[in-house]
Amino acid sequence: MIMVLFGLDNKSRKMRIVFLIVCLVLSSVLQAKSLKNKKPNIVFILIDDLGWKDVGYMGSHYYETPNIDKLAASGVVFTNAYAPAANCAPSRACIMSGQNTPRHGIYTVGSSERGEAHTRKLIPTPNTVTLADSVVTLAESLKAAGYKTAHMGKWHLGEDPCTQGFDLNIAGSHAGHPKSYFSPYKNHQLTDGPAGEYLTDRLTNEAISFVKANASSDTRQPFFLYLPYYTVHTPLQGKEALIRKYKQKEGSKGQKNAVYAAMVESADHNIGRLLDALKEEGLTGNTMVIFFSDNGGIANISSQYPLRAGKGSYYEGGIREPMIISWEGQLPQSKRIDAPVSGLDFYPTILDVAGIKRDKEQILDGESLLALMRKDKPLKREALFWHFPIYLQAIHPVNDQARDPLFRTRPGSVMRQGKWKLHEYFEDGGLELYNLEEDPGEVHNLGNKYPEKVKELHQLLKTWRQATQAPVPTMTNPDYKVD
Repeated sequence: MIMVLFGLDNKSRKMRIVFLIVCLVLSSVLQAKSLKNKKPNIVFILIDDLGWKDVGYMGSHYYETPNIDKLAASGVVFTNAYAPAANCAPSRACIMSGQNTPRHGIYTVGSSERGEAHTRKLIPTPNTVTLADSVVTLAESLKAAGYKTAHMGKWHLGEDPCTQGFDLNIAGSHAGHPKSYFSPYKNHQLTDGPAGEYLTDRLTNEAISFVKANASSDTRQPFFLYLPYYTVHTPLQGKEALIRKYKQKEGSKGQKNAVYAAMVESADHNIGRLLDALKEEGLTGNTMVIFFSDNGGIANISSQYPLRAGKGSYYEGGIREPMIISWEGQLPQSKRIDAPVSGLDFYPTILDVAGIKRDKEQILDGESLLALMRKDKPLKREALFWHFPIYLQAIHPVNDQARDPLFRTRPGSVMRQGKWKLHEYFEDGGLELYNLEEDPGEVHNLGNKYPEKVKELHQLLKTWRQATQAPVPTMTNPDYKVD
């Protein structure tokens, strides 16, 4: 460029310099505009059965999660984040559909008639086990907008996620847990690796390969990587070296299972590997990373104290989750949001981030969190709601911390509005009111102290059920015995 200026008079040289500067400025503007208009990649990491307090940044002193903690420091942490349901399949159906349980009919895993027949007072609403093809999934919306979509891990909503918007499926089927975390896996959607290969490592290897392939592609197509790890769901199987490490470590506040801790650390290690791969490929500035769990941890394996109960329960330990959203340069770092949010909010948030206008006829029950994260703009909704017209038997009568020792869940609905949480149970018409700011463990039922608040929230809950056509079981089970 400088050589071109030799031999020119001063006037011509100045004009040429001005021209070159203008070209450089226009090039920078166009490049910036291109980057701004480019749809971001989405990486959604979903851990199975990870509890609210099973990570370091949320207060665990037993589990070691340095990579997840680093991700939390790089983005937005939600302290009152909720799963849309208290166990695997319904929660995932809600996330993928953006709709609450009454709309898709998946309320539990398998049958809604769990537990001994003579202990069930009502005939529960029949359960659906496969997400209907009529549902426009998050993957289908992103694929229609030009995204490359990949699923790697636990699907649990049908036999093949490729029938519902994914271009690539690795290891996903109707199965709710692995037969083994070590190869051979006996998974018809996953080829076996070398003997002894660990499943969490393998899924991460596949995810990194997908990221690298898309980063080097000439088309640079934006991608949606949905990585729902099987871990830390049972069967509890960890790497021996890590198990030995945690057996030598002192437990803390009900967290002392060395095998479970080994699984948590393996998940953390692999999340770190994936984040490193994004950085190596220069994708961090154009990739939003989501970290979440599908439901609470199993209370008998890992305590979520001070929260009550665990997986399968609609007390806080069963539905409150660790949640992080990180996007370098686009979202604040080390930001804490205490407003209640839900797994139902991912669908509209991702559409918002990707600049996708949703069909006006499409029903989404969540809200985009983008303005809340960037500008602290309050959400519009009145409350969060859960509906579970089903039974789910107990795992451990004491540690479950349920209403009774036989079931983690009996048919009912729950809602949260601000600091207040209301439970309703259909068998006995029971209503429980808790102030979560003062009593996150849901120990003190304030229903008798604040009857007007109970009445107000109960009416709101009934109105929501009517609006969503939520089924309420009323027919008595003929096999029920009062004793």
